Amino acid sequence: MPGSQDFAADPRNERALIYLNGEMVPRNEAKVSVFDAGFGMGDGIWEGVRLHKGKLLFLDAHLDRLYAGAKAIMLDIGPREEIAAALRKTVAANSMETGVHIRLMITRGPKATINQDPRNALGKPTIVVLADYKEPSPEIATRGLKLVTSSVRCTPKEMFDMRLNSHSRLNLICALLDVIPKGADEALMLDPHGFVSSCNATNFFFVRDAALCTSTGEYCFNGVTRANVIALARASGVPLKIANFTLDEVAQADEAFVTGTFGGLTPVREIDGRVLPETLPGSLTTKLRGLYAELKDRDAA
Repeated sequence: MPGSQDFAADPRNERALIYLNGEMVPRNEAKVSVFDAGFGMGDGIWEGVRLHKGKLLFLDAHLDRLYAGAKAIMLDIGPREEIAAALRKTVAANSMETGVHIRLMITRGPKATINQDPRNALGKPTIVVLADYKEPSPEIATRGLKLVTSSVRCTPKEMFDMRLNSHSRLNLICALLDVIPKGADEALMLDPHGFVSSCNATNFFFVRDAALCTSTGEYCFNGVTRANVIALARASGVPLKIANFTLDEVAQADEAFVTGTFGGLTPVREIDGRVLPETLPGSLTTKLRGLYAELKDRDAA
């Protein structure tokens, strides 16, 4: 499977137990109702969390984002400590220690009938924790991603807030479908004003004249990894420009990468048919990947 989500299959995942509303169940028994609001309406929120050396990385930041999302959609998901306990119960039940990607999914739960009205929910959210042994494909660091700009744009919060980790991802899927016929691994997306904003599944950075550049963040994912990379750049003295950038400016990039919880920092080799000049991974990408690896180890200590 191409793209920033590329991973090697691991047979241990077939035996992994899944947390479903407080119970640990085998993978083939992890089922929700057809009346569930997440299934019928995409009404829910989610988080991706990495387990690294026995530690749930950057857990506070992920829970902060989760609870901000729950508040935004007026969904009571219970105490923060119980959600953290569900994550820990899942990895403990599977004797997992490292190299694990966790998908926490919370929906508005079963409804009396399938329609948009949240008042038809029966009052108890559905909570699922799915933990897989999943590492980024090692060759992606030297192969890199091919990005193509999509005609599908990022949306403002008044329409569909990109900073909300909603179960509904159809606009982002459409952006990727738009560029797959052009051989793209991932879609580069513009904001409503035509400035470069995000990719369909990750956040976008590029390097020009030794400066790290990224969007203002108004129309892109509220990425935990994105925030970590920005903080690392500032702390290490890397010149940083957070601004509105045009495609013409991106076309002059020396190197580029995307960020996400699963892949960390994934190099980009080509944007809209232009192969970037630096050998992958680029020099600043390599530096930041190293700093990010050190940050993960410190958080896991």
